[in-house]
Amino acid sequence: MNAKSHQAAQPGFSIPGNRSITNVIIYALWFIAAAFLTTTHASHAAENKAQVKNGIIFDQDAKCTKCHDENESNPVLSIGKTRHGTRADGRLPSCVGCHGDSDTHVNKPEGKKERPKPTFPFGKQTLNDITAHNEVCASCHKGGKFIHWQGSAHSARDVACTSCHQLHTAHDKVKDKRTQPEVCFTCHKEQRSLVNKQSHHPIVEGKVACSDCHASHGSAGPKLMQRDTIADTCFTCHMEKRGPFVRKHEPAEDCTICHNPHGSSVDNLLKTRPPYLCQQCHEPQTHQGGISGFNSGTGAGTRTKGITMGRSCLNCHTNIHGTNNPANVGNERTFRR
Repeated sequence: MNAKSHQAAQPGFSIPGNRSITNVIIYALWFIAAAFLTTTHASHAAENKAQVKNGIIFDQDAKCTKCHDENESNPVLSIGKTRHGTRADGRLPSCVGCHGDSDTHVNKPEGKKERPKPTFPFGKQTLNDITAHNEVCASCHKGGKFIHWQGSAHSARDVACTSCHQLHTAHDKVKDKRTQPEVCFTCHKEQRSLVNKQSHHPIVEGKVACSDCHASHGSAGPKLMQRDTIADTCFTCHMEKRGPFVRKHEPAEDCTICHNPHGSSVDNLLKTRPPYLCQQCHEPQTHQGGISGFNSGTGAGTRTKGITMGRSCLNCHTNIHGTNNPANVGNERTFRR
């Protein structure tokens, strides 16, 4: 073997001719890879563009979107940004599923100056037939949290679903804790006034929403409460008032006996300030019914003096919701610490 052949046989050593072939192969592979990536990128771009179009509408809605496109003054295609426009969810209806066949709307009859509205136009037209429009929504939204809708206060008073909900928009105000109260206040004007009083739940501040306490679609409890009772609903936040206590204050079973939950001019959401609040229940035969500075009842006059000062009854009866204090003079359940 000569020196040249010996060098060619050494590992990692290539002659100039072989090196050129290797470079050509490498360049070819790079070219193929670049072409593949370019083709893939173009394919993905076209696919994404198609998905933007197809993701907004269903195939059977083409007859609607030939007029109601993204250039329309009423941007109905924004429903594609909502859960109702999620194409991947097979449960969702098409335009026809909510608005009906609307044949006269699609094919304008001859002699008509204006195109007839869809079968179920919703919006302001909903007022013409609220029950039928609500049945369209109820065909999907049934069971679960909607199980009490029939017979609920809102249903009995013919409140349309679209009075509260907006479908063709990415931001439904009633689903946002910060904007939900303004939707409710369009009807519940008294509550709008109450939440702006000095003592109120932080509704205006956006920390508490109406739906934290109320089930607008109906519930088994009173006043559309989320829980079966008013107290149980309050206890979801005010757990320290739940007990159990050795001695329980019976009015605590319904918080609204003493409190106005939407707002009050008195501290702690009380309906009126003590002792007058307490005297609505407690008889005037002892110091509970006395007026400051006057001798009344069977007790000494000094017992009634100062009853309106400071925290009034709560100066002594500090645990008014219930107490575990074993002291119980005369079975009075004094609710002291």
